[in-house]
Amino acid sequence: MRVLGIDPGLRFLGWGVIEAEGSRLRHVANGVCLSGDGELAMRLLTLHTALTDVFHRYQPETVAIEKTFVNKDAVGTLKLGQARGVALLVPAQFGLEIGEYSPNSVKKTVVGVGHADKRQVEHMVKMQLPGAEIAGSDAADALAIAICHAHHMTGPGMRMRA
Repeated sequence: MRVLGIDPGLRFLGWGVIEAEGSRLRHVANGVCLSGDGELAMRLLTLHTALTDVFHRYQPETVAIEKTFVNKDAVGTLKLGQARGVALLVPAQFGLEIGEYSPNSVKKTVVGVGHADKRQVEHMVKMQLPGAEIAGSDAADALAIAICHAHHMTGPGMRMRA
């Protein structure tokens, strides 16, 4: 099963693709979609175009995305929500179901504790995907989301738990 994990962000949208065969995981690719500067609408379009290209190149069979948490900066939260909307739209355009996981759920699955820091997440992703060259912390988070999703997929109907 080819799994794409997405770590939504307006400036940096991380993505990671793995192959899951039972409990065995294999790294396929990872990267970061950059929105650049300028008007919000153009930045969102840039993310949409880049993420659509990832779908065309890697043909995921299932997708997982990190749930958004609300922080103290309302404007920042709103912009993140809009980038997350793009990250939800693209898989929907390809007819794929989307698993959604809280940051703590991803960390607990990958690291073993729900409040791990970014370095711990990246270290454990590298341990679970030996030889993977990771394109930064956003890509590492996306791979962690894909790993989490692979661990939560069950049965032939692929019911997902969050």
